[in-house]
Amino acid sequence: MSARAALEQRFHQLLSANGGALSRLAASYTNNPSDRDDLFQDIALAIWKALPGFRGESSERTFIFRIAHNRAITYISQRRPSATPADEVELPDPRPNPEKGFAREQQESRLFDAIHRLPIEYRQVITLTLEDMSYAEIAAVLGIGESNVGVRLNRARQLLRELLEVRQ
Repeated sequence: MSARAALEQRFHQLLSANGGALSRLAASYTNNPSDRDDLFQDIALAIWKALPGFRGESSERTFIFRIAHNRAITYISQRRPSATPADEVELPDPRPNPEKGFAREQQESRLFDAIHRLPIEYRQVITLTLEDMSYAEIAAVLGIGESNVGVRLNRARQLLRELLEVRQ
């Protein structure tokens, strides 16, 4: 197998294993599906370009999330915020009960909206926490200390509680 074929295979494996999480990360930085898709494509391209330089100094997951974080920050700094309200974002509901599905969709929409209203440093830790990343992984992705992750996460949770209480 050629080096290029091996690289392509590794890239596809990484996207298969982490594509959903990277898409959710992109959605946490954008307000509409079109922007999310654009950002996801930017992230995938950045991973493709950086993959040959991966030295194994961290896990591959941390490596790609670090790239995704950096691309997302660049993306939002270069674009003005979208005018699409968060409640227009489509959230699929695979459950058969429409009433429970609707209630769950409303809760998710409220949470998604509240997360988007957080300052970026809190939005980042919440998004990565929702992807089941450890404090050490989040610290590596964001380039901060683990204790700082804990502080930001606690502050983000408190702000989310306040935002969600106000909107009830």
